[in-house]
Amino acid sequence: MATEPLPFYGGQAVLEGVMMRGRHAMAIAVRAPNGEIVQHTQPLNPIYRSAFSRLPFLRGLLGLWDALGLGFQSLNFSASVAGGEGEKIEGPTAWGVIALTLVFAIAIFSAGPAALAYWVETGLGWPFWTAALLEGVIQLVMLIGYLWAIGQMEDIRRVFGYHGAEHKTINAFEAGAELTPASVARFPLEHPRCGTAFLLTVAVFSIFVFALIGPLDLAPRILSRLLLIPVIAAIAFEYQRFTARHLHNPLIRLLIKPSLALQRLTTREPDEKMLEVAITAFNTMREKELESPK
Repeated sequence: MATEPLPFYGGQAVLEGVMMRGRHAMAIAVRAPNGEIVQHTQPLNPIYRSAFSRLPFLRGLLGLWDALGLGFQSLNFSASVAGGEGEKIEGPTAWGVIALTLVFAIAIFSAGPAALAYWVETGLGWPFWTAALLEGVIQLVMLIGYLWAIGQMEDIRRVFGYHGAEHKTINAFEAGAELTPASVARFPLEHPRCGTAFLLTVAVFSIFVFALIGPLDLAPRILSRLLLIPVIAAIAFEYQRFTARHLHNPLIRLLIKPSLALQRLTTREPDEKMLEVAITAFNTMREKELESPK
């Protein structure tokens, strides 16, 4: 009999490891250079169990913050284990790195396409709706191209292998299967609550939201794209949550096919050692969840 889906958005692959998050705690397992699996656990902020975390749309913002904050902590820990303590970034420097990364990503994937669409609309005389569609297509092409490009790097390919191990482990648990490498290996690489699927959903929804705003001059157009990112992320979160809960519906399964297909760019078939790490992280997280007060 299948197990109820976990009450969290998912896990995350890191350098030579995997992070798993529940409602009360998160666990990270990393394969050290000597072959041992090093673990770290910590309780989560009570906000994850507050009324805020159950409010539609607002909980999407919490999920976004989770991806940034806990994700960076996990990467930091994995870097310190896999690459040595000298690789660790903490304090103001850590948040500075996050801020610079966000600014760069927004400038490239949002402001850039908006500026190009504006030039096409005003300079070449294209209709607004056509320019808006072009903006969205450019964003999608850039996203897919970026994921494909980084996937050619050997180190990133290993991270994608751990990403596949994370998905397989969660899929196995939700199916009620035994959590052993041999059992988990049989499950799919794709998972409907994946962060890659979330990025694609954000990109697609942005086409419709920005088109509804209508024509704008360049400065307010770019500003609207930046300010609406949290809004679109919240909408995308609710959509992904809804589809994950209604996978039995044939129409829903059809709608999520592009998202599942895109995950092939960010997952690789994991080896047995990668599966061991993902299972270790998951089991440790589950133990902490069961020990926590309800």
